[in-house]
Amino acid sequence: MKEHRVAVTGLGVVTPIGIGIKEFWKSLKSGKNGVGRVTHFDPSGFSSKMAAEIKNFNPEDWIDKKSLKRMDRFTHFGVASSAMALKDAGLDSFAFDKNEAGIIIGSGIGGSDTIEKSYLRLQEKGPKSLNPFFVSKALINMAACMVSIRYGLKGPLSAPSVACATGTNAIGDAFRILQRGDAEIMLSGSTEASITPLSFGGFCATRSMSRRNDCMEKASRPFAKNRDGFVMGEGAGIIVLERLEHALQRHARIYAELVGYGNTADAYHFTAPDPSGDGMVRVINKAIQDANIIPEKVGYINAHGTSTIINDKIESAAIMKVFGKHSKRLKVSSIKSMIGHLMAAAGAVEFASTVMSVHTGILPPTINYEEQDPECPLDYVINGAETIDLNTAISNSFGFGGGNACLVVKKYKREK
Repeated sequence: MKEHRVAVTGLGVVTPIGIGIKEFWKSLKSGKNGVGRVTHFDPSGFSSKMAAEIKNFNPEDWIDKKSLKRMDRFTHFGVASSAMALKDAGLDSFAFDKNEAGIIIGSGIGGSDTIEKSYLRLQEKGPKSLNPFFVSKALINMAACMVSIRYGLKGPLSAPSVACATGTNAIGDAFRILQRGDAEIMLSGSTEASITPLSFGGFCATRSMSRRNDCMEKASRPFAKNRDGFVMGEGAGIIVLERLEHALQRHARIYAELVGYGNTADAYHFTAPDPSGDGMVRVINKAIQDANIIPEKVGYINAHGTSTIINDKIESAAIMKVFGKHSKRLKVSSIKSMIGHLMAAAGAVEFASTVMSVHTGILPPTINYEEQDPECPLDYVINGAETIDLNTAISNSFGFGGGNACLVVKKYKREK
């Protein structure tokens, strides 16, 4: 069976440092910090008091008031990012077969704000006070469903939930659907809005969050020696993928080509990654093999790089194991230093960044890096953005529960 090539034609993001791909990419290149004191609620009693919150986001720019009330914040992000991605791809004004267009948009926690507020209402005012839209607002699949309904997209639909690897898995699954020829267009990615008291407090309880409350803007410092944990963020990333033939037929702008996907499990622990790095090594190898390239062809890695002591060390070791001597020539960066950890939305937003790096040759920096950790000895982009001749890059995502995913992006070269 013929495998179709897959093009990236649209990018839509809602992030702590920018709404829309242009603003987001400009902020990334300049090393803009998106971390500050939590404002969604009073964080005084929490061990960590910082987060990377979305600023200047008005959902009414994309969603009518009636529909807004029937959606949780995570769905607001997903619908807005989808609208941006479709417009960026030129599909908002192009007639296409809606039966051949699908949606895969995942989330980790879904409507956490709705769930927490509804529980408090139940306790205070009883069951009759609950909103009839409570269940539909809370469900993880509702972002994907709302996008499907809004645009009449009737192709494949799903909503994966694989913790921090969700967005990468969603894009990878959409890639496979297009490769098989089961759709012509796929909107894929992830969305998360879990900076809520219960979710935030739960992650504080895991002791994996940074407690650098006296210097919040520098708290997220992936791969640096004195890192002490991740900073929670929120946002969404939606990617338009198309069969290459379809994109060429409509003369679409092609950012890059998606050429490889890997997906493995650690089968080790419900939060900690396997210290051997076996799952990470296997997923990167699988993605590279799927792309039908040799490791030496990869020039840049957009790392998972959470700023936790254990993850950064294991990811660095896994990269060295996969790439051997070539790992010294690889460029590596983590944009979580700027946007925090967007949880389930991280992989999709980081994939968008990786695509832009391949498209432009510009690598965003890892900010807040002050002192090298001997156990993280790779060539991290740390002194501002760098410009290189980049043909192939990968994006890594590793989630709680041991879910690992990796995508390979290649510069698209139009055939003569």
